[in-house]
Amino acid sequence: MPLRLGTIARDLGRMLEALAGLVLVSVVVPLVWREWWVLPGLVLAGAAPLLAGAALRRRFDRADDPGRLHGMMIAASGWFLVAVFGSLPFLFVAWTAALDPAWLGVPARFTTAGTDASSTLAAFRNPLNGVFESMSGFTGTGLTMSVHEDALPRTLQWWRSLIEWVGGVGVIVLTTAVLARPGSGSLTLYRSEARSEKIHPSIVSTVRTIWWIFLLFTFFSVLLLWLAGMPMWHAINHAMTGLATGGFSVTDSSIGTYGSVAIDFALVPVMVLGSIAFPIHYLVLTGDLRNLYTDLQTRWVFVFFGLGSALLTALLFTERVYAPESVAVAGVVLRGAPAALFQSVRYGLFQFVSAASCTGFQTAGSLGTDWSPQAQLTVAAGMVVGAAAGSTVGGIKLVRLLTLTKGTLFRIRGVFYPSNAVRTFQLDGRTLSSEETAQEFEEAAIITFLWFVFLALGAFVLLVSLPTGPSGYSLENVLFEVASAQGNVGLSAGITGPGMPTVTKVMFLFNMWIGRLEIIPVLVLLRGVFVSTGMYD
Repeated sequence: MPLRLGTIARDLGRMLEALAGLVLVSVVVPLVWREWWVLPGLVLAGAAPLLAGAALRRRFDRADDPGRLHGMMIAASGWFLVAVFGSLPFLFVAWTAALDPAWLGVPARFTTAGTDASSTLAAFRNPLNGVFESMSGFTGTGLTMSVHEDALPRTLQWWRSLIEWVGGVGVIVLTTAVLARPGSGSLTLYRSEARSEKIHPSIVSTVRTIWWIFLLFTFFSVLLLWLAGMPMWHAINHAMTGLATGGFSVTDSSIGTYGSVAIDFALVPVMVLGSIAFPIHYLVLTGDLRNLYTDLQTRWVFVFFGLGSALLTALLFTERVYAPESVAVAGVVLRGAPAALFQSVRYGLFQFVSAASCTGFQTAGSLGTDWSPQAQLTVAAGMVVGAAAGSTVGGIKLVRLLTLTKGTLFRIRGVFYPSNAVRTFQLDGRTLSSEETAQEFEEAAIITFLWFVFLALGAFVLLVSLPTGPSGYSLENVLFEVASAQGNVGLSAGITGPGMPTVTKVMFLFNMWIGRLEIIPVLVLLRGVFVSTGMYD
C-alpha cells in the first residue's frame, strides 16, 4: 500500500499545534513565580512547534482520513516528534542560563559553577538529555536526567509535570479534544494510541469526557495530598504525575523526601485511580458501582495489587530490611516486631502499587542496593504486568495476562473434548467463538512475546555498555531498569542519569517509546520508513 504522506503530515501538524498550545499556556508559570529570564526560551520553544505544525496542517489540509496502517504510523511518529519538540523548553532554558545575558538577570544559582541548580540545568544543554526527559515525561515513565529536581526552575518543574499529565491520557486524545475533527479519522487515531473502548458513540465526546474525569480526579488528588501535609506547589505537581502514573517529582528523593506516613498512604488511592480504565471511571461516576467488582480488569487490579503488596511486605519483613526500634503511628508508638511489620507494610504496599500502576514514585531509597534480588524482581514483575488497559499505565496490561492464562487453560482442556465438540470462550462477560478466541489469544501472545524480546534486547545493550560484576551493576539491576523504562514506570536501581553512555540513553528512549505505544505501531512505522527508502521490500 503506498504511503499517504499528506495524511501523516497533516495529523502530525495538528499534534504539534496542540503541543505548542501547552508550551505557550505554561508562560503563566514564570509570570506567577517571577522567573522572567525563562520567558524568551519558553516563547521560542512554543513558536517552533506552532510554526511547523501550522505549515504541515495547512499544506496538507485536504489529505484523506487515515486508515488503520496510517493511524499507527501517525501515532508512532507523532509521539516521537512531540517528544523531540517537547525537549525545547529544557534546551532553551539551559542555554539561557549558560549564556547568561545581562539584560535577563539570570539568578546566580543557575550560573555559578558547582551549585546544584547550575549542574542540574547544565545537563540539559545536551539535546539528547532533553529529548530523554521529554520522552520520559510524555510516555509517563519518570526516569530523569535531573540530578537535583528541587533545584530546577519552577517553570521546568511545571513542564515536567504537565507533559506527564498530558501523556498519561494521550497526546492524540488531547489533540482530538482540543482540535475536534469528527469522523472515522479521529477514531482510527484514538485506537492507534492503545485505546479501544469508547464512552460515547462520538469519539470527540469520548475524549472530552475522559478529560473532564481526569480534571476532576486531579483536583481531588491535589486536595488529598495537601490535607496529608504536602506543600501546595508539591501537591499540584505530585497529583498530576501521580494520577497520570508518571512519577516525576519536584524533590530529590521523590516521595521519600517527606518521610510522612500520611503522604505515603494518601498517594496509594491516587495511583490506583490512574490504574483503572476511564470507561469504568465514567460508569462508576454515573452511579453504576457494580463495575468496581464485575469488570474483569478492575477486579484484578485490586487482586493483583493486593497479592503483590502482600508478597513484597513478607519479603521485606522476613529479610528485616526495615527493623526500627520504634515507630509512631497516629500517636501510638510501636516497638519491635509490630514496628518492623508496619514499616514493611508501608514500604511494600507503596512500592508495589507504584510499580504495578507504573507510577514510579519512590519511598524506599535505593532499590538497587538496599533491597534483595527477590524483592527487586517482585517489583519488576509488577512493572512488567502493569494494570488495566484503557488507563494511564504501561506494562503488558492485566487483560493480556488474563487472556493468555485463560486461553492456555482453554486449549489444554480442549484435548479432553471430542473433536466435533462446540466450545465457547468466556472473557470479561463476553462469549467468543473459536475464531474470536484465537484472535484475542494471538494478539495477547504477540505483544507479550515482543515485549520480552525488547526487554532482552535492552538488557543486552546495558550489559555491554555498563560496568557489571562486583564493582558494577548486577543482572537484576539491569533487568529492573529496562523493565522500568519499557513499562513506563520510572523506578530506578541507580543506573539512569546524565552520565549514562549515549548508547544506553538511546536504548532507553526506544524502550520508553515502544512501551507507551505497545510496540506494534512503532514497528509498523519503522517498516514503512524502510519500505519508502528502499531498504526493505
